[in-house]
Amino acid sequence: MGRRAASPITRRRPALILSAIVAAVATAATLTVSANAAEDPGSPETKQDCGGGTYNAEVVQDGSTWTAPGYTGDSMPEAVRAGIASLTEGRTSIESVVVRGSGDIGSEDSIDIPSYTSIEICGTINVVGEIGAEAAPLRMVGVNDVAVPYLEGMTGAPYFGIFVRNASNVDFGQINMTLSGGLGMRIDNHDDTSWRTNNVTIDSANISGAGSHAIETYGVDGLTIGTVTATDVGESGLLIQDTYNAEIGSVIGENVASGTGYATFRMANRNGALDDYSTNIHVGEVVARGGGRGIFCVSESGGAVIDRVDISDTENNAILIENCYNVTIAAESGTVSGGGEIRLAARSEFANNRDITLSNLTVINSAVTEDPCGENTVIENVTFENSADNTC
Repeated sequence: MGRRAASPITRRRPALILSAIVAAVATAATLTVSANAAEDPGSPETKQDCGGGTYNAEVVQDGSTWTAPGYTGDSMPEAVRAGIASLTEGRTSIESVVVRGSGDIGSEDSIDIPSYTSIEICGTINVVGEIGAEAAPLRMVGVNDVAVPYLEGMTGAPYFGIFVRNASNVDFGQINMTLSGGLGMRIDNHDDTSWRTNNVTIDSANISGAGSHAIETYGVDGLTIGTVTATDVGESGLLIQDTYNAEIGSVIGENVASGTGYATFRMANRNGALDDYSTNIHVGEVVARGGGRGIFCVSESGGAVIDRVDISDTENNAILIENCYNVTIAAESGTVSGGGEIRLAARSEFANNRDITLSNLTVINSAVTEDPCGENTVIENVTFENSADNTC
């Protein structure tokens, strides 16, 4: 039977929290980012105002006319392709294109970005037409050393706004999308699953209005994200699947996954299943306001530490941990207020939860429920305010 209390409780092995944090820090130190930062137009040192650097080609809009090396016409996509085509053939270091203007692209059209190319969009790409099959305004497939230091805006309903598949050394700066459907960014390895898309960085992404996920990864090794802000998104704010070695700063969601089982931050499909779930996924904070769930770990995922949580008024579970292993929630601090309960659960087709830690957490007008009892569940320094403790 549940217990209402206003004082912290501690159970089982508190040392797990310290070891998990130490492991997370060690893992973060091993994550790599593209080398030669000073020479790379996609590197943090050169991500300034859009279009403020030195470029190898410019694509410029003047009224309804687009001009690029070898092209003058009314098509933004064709002008951008001409700018890319003007770069050195067979290059082995990054060359860059800046796009100055806003224009339309058909929903079934894609601009393919080849290896050793940086493209900076100082304007808005507007996707027109019905959602097309696996098209993306910006697409990077089977390439390496590519960068999008800035995407000022994207509107419309793309199948994918940005699509990355089987690529290495992919660097995104500031990405902004105000969509009316579709999926924001999809990064995977599904052409050849024998190796993982690797070394992907995203400084910040601000995505609203996606009908599916704001950002989704599947089959990635080496993911570094600064901040993801998702607003009015249909499914997840950030969904990472079958992904190893991730260092994520902040995931912030407002009205994410309303009416669904998704979450502001979701791990699924054996995410983090590296070296028997040693800690390799580290998240600084998850903030969720309303929507479906705040945090959801499922389907044999784990190896994760989330330092801080701030979740309120979710429709479903504020946090759901289901068949996950070695997961620490609120290693530093956290608050869950109102809305759905924190639930530790399991499906019969997978092994039960093990090594799940809830710590340094205040639960207000809610509950923590564990059913079935997991293996080595740790509840440490959790304060219940008008809330039920239904753990084993």
